[in-house]
Amino acid sequence: MRPEREVADVSALRARLRHVYWIGGGSGAGKSTIARRVADRHGLLLYATDDVMPDHARRSTPEDSPFLSAFAAMDMDERWLNRSPETMLDTFHWFRGEGFDLIVEDLLRLPEERPVLVEGFRLLPHLVKPLLAVPSHAVWLLPTPDFRRSAFGSRGSLWEIARRTSHPERALSNLLERDRLFTERLYEATKSLELHVVEVVTTMTEDALAERVTEVFGLRPGTG
Repeated sequence: MRPEREVADVSALRARLRHVYWIGGGSGAGKSTIARRVADRHGLLLYATDDVMPDHARRSTPEDSPFLSAFAAMDMDERWLNRSPETMLDTFHWFRGEGFDLIVEDLLRLPEERPVLVEGFRLLPHLVKPLLAVPSHAVWLLPTPDFRRSAFGSRGSLWEIARRTSHPERALSNLLERDRLFTERLYEATKSLELHVVEVVTTMTEDALAERVTEVFGLRPGTG
């Protein structure tokens, strides 16, 4: 594709998605909870990227999602025990951006008359930024180490994955380290791309965090 055609395509896509708001961030940052609060408060249509992962996996092919195909072929020990957290991070399909085009396809099918709030860890900064007609329509929630420990201690979702391996404690340690590295990578990416970030600390209430996100978005009562 010629460069000028690529620019035109991106500009058209940016215009089509100008009604979309984005909440990305690290694991355990409270993205889903805050997104529901903001969406309910302002009448936005909520699109949770975690919910559509099974559908996106079915719609993917080995050609366009090689990391997903490799991951699907592994057993649980191969996924979470036999590789380093660094390798787990670098080869995890959603962290590589595989399937992001399917998120965009889904959003383009939604009516443009109603603002949409998209949330999930799959919203990588370098993929979202070219789609922003309004820079303040995207924010990343980045939890501090203390907040992450507290969140995972109370939620326990990673334990459900770890228990399916032959060494749950080591698998959980690998998963926690992988997610810590992912959050660090998000810090670096959002800073270099000059994107909006809210650091999530243990003293911040859900109401305060929702208000901070609302301020970044510039939402007013009745926006939706």
